[in-house]
Amino acid sequence: MKLNELLSIIPFYQANDSLHDIKIEQIEMNDQAVKENTLFVCIKGFTVDGHTFAKSAVEKGATAVIAEHEIADLSVPVIIVPDTVRALALLANKFYGRPSEQLSLIGITGTNGKTTTTYLLEHIFDVAQHKTGVIGTIQTKIGDTVLPVKNTTPDALTLQKTFAEMVKHEVDTVAMEVSSHALHMGRVNECDFDIAVYMNLSQDHLDYHEDMANYLHAKSLLFSRLGNTAKEKHKKYAIINIDDPYSEEIAKATAQHVVTYGFSEDAQIQVKQVSYSIDGTDIHMKTPIGFLHIKTPLIGKFNVYNMLAAISVAIVKGIDLSTIKSALQTIQGVDGRFEKVDCNQDYAVIVDYAHTPDSLENVLLTIKQFAENKIYVVVGTGGDRDRTKRPLMANIAIKYADKAIFTTDNPRTEDPKQIIEDMVQPLSEKNYEIIYNRKEAIEYAVSQANRGDVILIAGKGHETYQEINGVRHDFDDRLIAKAAIEQKEQ
Repeated sequence: MKLNELLSIIPFYQANDSLHDIKIEQIEMNDQAVKENTLFVCIKGFTVDGHTFAKSAVEKGATAVIAEHEIADLSVPVIIVPDTVRALALLANKFYGRPSEQLSLIGITGTNGKTTTTYLLEHIFDVAQHKTGVIGTIQTKIGDTVLPVKNTTPDALTLQKTFAEMVKHEVDTVAMEVSSHALHMGRVNECDFDIAVYMNLSQDHLDYHEDMANYLHAKSLLFSRLGNTAKEKHKKYAIINIDDPYSEEIAKATAQHVVTYGFSEDAQIQVKQVSYSIDGTDIHMKTPIGFLHIKTPLIGKFNVYNMLAAISVAIVKGIDLSTIKSALQTIQGVDGRFEKVDCNQDYAVIVDYAHTPDSLENVLLTIKQFAENKIYVVVGTGGDRDRTKRPLMANIAIKYADKAIFTTDNPRTEDPKQIIEDMVQPLSEKNYEIIYNRKEAIEYAVSQANRGDVILIAGKGHETYQEINGVRHDFDDRLIAKAAIEQKEQ
């Protein structure tokens, strides 16, 4: 593509040289990925400024640079725009042929449940014989191909590249986690969402958003960006958890069709009756297209909400109830989400990603419904993140568990002792132990367990590393727990 053709998507810019006959074969924001005929876009990050790498990019073959100010001594044209983040999204979308417009793109946002809901949707649409894609916390999937991820929601350039690959591989439906950071930073600008799903909102990421009002506003952006006019032939939908206290504000943010789900009498997809056990959940529900009865291996009320969200999406996409039922009755669960570690022991060990006060409370409340004996919880909180949730997490742990073992999560650059001190300092009850080494904490919990007990290992879920002082060390709660159980059984 010629540079002047690509730049036609940007209404006003300044250029210090002629832009005719410059060939662009790729766009990059990382100078290390630059090759011949690359358009390099300078992005200001939290720790580095891409403008400082423009010269390196040119040396590697960049034929033009997009920047927010003049850069001295460059031998290629510099195109100056007010905001390179916005420009990157526009340019990437045009360069890759507006790929999200060729996909049925489903964006899912909320504090908890995003990952599970994307995989529920993937399974439903697979059973309905669609070719699916998933973008989220655990991985990116293009059909059966799995790709690693760095962020829950990738940057705009990576997203458009990924969508283009999905189109190339004939994917038709994409379920995508959309984080509040991505919305606030403009990572999902130029993504053409057909459906936006609102799960819930509870305390998290206040180190970034500062307060719940800002956090809510960031989430609401997904819904306002569905567009301001409802088209008859290409309907767009906002799927909203009506039981959540912020649901009304989210509904106000969209001009598109609103479909609600929940336990409330006002919900359009509504739970009429439900029963829980350690083996699964039995749900009767009412929908706009008929009644649905599902017996699923997924456990707990929080998973009922995840299923309701997925069912709502499937219904508005025209999937029949028998297909939805078949899919949810055969789903095997999601890595690190209420995942059992089963070595035929006579006590239960469950690994879950619960890393917010709300998610930890939800999981412990679910366990209390079927626990025959004591409940142990191994939990910490992440370093360099919202400190205000630390005592909240600790208080929930000692409230719902018979014994809490406080340990490290991903301390990152913080002192683990200070993190745990923040957790326990306000506590009045003393039904907890402190074991800084997470491996030893898990082993201790397993050593204490007797018949009928339940151990919850919370916070890291699917993660296969522990980040300490900027270094990621191999660490998987599931493998550590399995080894501890096998050692105990011997």
